[in-house]
Amino acid sequence: MAFALLFLVLPTLNLVVGAFQDAAGNPTLANLAKLFQPSILAAYRISIEVSAASAFLGALIGFFLAYAVVKGSLPEWVRPTLMTFSGVASQFAGVPLAFAFIATLGRLGLVTVFLSDWFGLNIYRYGFNLLSFWGLTATYLYFQIPLMVLIIAPAIDGLKREWGEASTVLGASRWQYWRMVALPVLFPSLLGCFLLLFANAFGAIATAYALTGSSLNIVPILLYAQIRGDVLHDPNLGYALAFGMIVITGLSNGFYIWLRGRAERWQK
Repeated sequence: MAFALLFLVLPTLNLVVGAFQDAAGNPTLANLAKLFQPSILAAYRISIEVSAASAFLGALIGFFLAYAVVKGSLPEWVRPTLMTFSGVASQFAGVPLAFAFIATLGRLGLVTVFLSDWFGLNIYRYGFNLLSFWGLTATYLYFQIPLMVLIIAPAIDGLKREWGEASTVLGASRWQYWRMVALPVLFPSLLGCFLLLFANAFGAIATAYALTGSSLNIVPILLYAQIRGDVLHDPNLGYALAFGMIVITGLSNGFYIWLRGRAERWQK
């Protein structure tokens, strides 16, 4: 509780109070009004798009991976191996992850050079750019997919075999079982996982900053520039940007908790 108070609650309260103060400490709404500048709105839009894209793809791929190891007829060693890897990979982010992707998919990365030398395929000539929207999205997928595997696996475990057997006895097809039984039961968990992945990507800064620098104008990088930068230095505007991020991620996490509660009631 002391750790959470010192490193989570008090810094958050400081950001919220600072968002409603000017440089002299006087109350003001000017900082929030500045959030509606075109450049700041564009930063929020790009951040939301990157977060939504990585959350959707991470949820989709992660779901099929989790279903394969939980319900698929795979060797027993596959599930603990995947879960162990997912536990590690879901926490691998920041500068090390950015460096790993630059060393792998950068202009002189291992995979880039391999494809060019052995197959004559220059992925950058065909429009791929690691320092772009889809490049950052692909980088985020490295920790989004494993996180999805970890949090959706218990929900898939909750699908009882008797439900499938009962639907088969009653003459339902496999598609009807998924459409009328499995998906309605899993839908709160799937939507909740998507929101959690969205919030996870929306607040990431170290990976994005180390990978793209200032070439991609997302909110965490703009916030960093306002608080720590020499050119755009306006700490209170940075606090307002952080306050906007808190609202968005708070809503995402709040809906996730609500949906998780509904999913748990369904599975009981």
